[in-house]
Amino acid sequence: MDMSTSSLMTLAIDCGGLNIKGSVLDSGATLHAQPVTVPTPYPLSPQRLIETIEGMAKGLPKFDRITVGMPGMLRHGVVVHTPHYINANGPHTRIEPELQTLWKGFDIQHAVSSYFGKPAIVLNDAEVHGAGVINGSGLEVAITLGTGLGFSMFDGGKLAPHFEMSMMPVRRNTTYDTWIGERERRRLGDTFWSRRIRLMVDDLRKVFHWDRLYIGGEIHVEFELKCCKSSVMMWLLCRTPQEFSVASKRGR
Repeated sequence: MDMSTSSLMTLAIDCGGLNIKGSVLDSGATLHAQPVTVPTPYPLSPQRLIETIEGMAKGLPKFDRITVGMPGMLRHGVVVHTPHYINANGPHTRIEPELQTLWKGFDIQHAVSSYFGKPAIVLNDAEVHGAGVINGSGLEVAITLGTGLGFSMFDGGKLAPHFEMSMMPVRRNTTYDTWIGERERRRLGDTFWSRRIRLMVDDLRKVFHWDRLYIGGEIHVEFELKCCKSSVMMWLLCRTPQEFSVASKRGR
């Protein structure tokens, strides 16, 4: 029996470097359960990630489809590269060659769909975040600040090819991922870290000339908006399950 889109329930999962969060929402992005958060388990193979999602889903309402956002570059649900999950004990620890092999080229979207027997979409986490907050017109960029840097871009509401801006060099042997990540925020303090965010926004604006920029993520500092007032359209506390459901609703 066909089910109308309005009645579909989505299991929305946000996979981060430190935590994995999820809930079940309807097509209007209304929560039907309090979000569940579990620490990201390491070492983390693709199979262990799927089993972790299954464990979270057992305590949540029934769902019809799945949206997953995870760090790294994915093409059509296939992992090209992922940070953190290839590390033995999480972010900033040694890379485990076996995990690198397991993740590279892994069709995580097909695996999730087959495991649960339901339609699934798996995208970069910043792309899913952006799909939930964009206006849908012009060139829009969404940046997430957390363990590292997340980046997504939309043209007229359509998801553009992914740029792994987190890997862009800032200076010798330093990428944006490490330069503005949570570990640097803790080391520098909010004031000096915020200056780095302003510099990053100024640099990226010269490259992309966006119509709207959205900044959100697990790190949120109120004065960030003041620093970037001329560049930022909105300050959003993002990576919430509500935002993650919208990507499925829009069919991206």
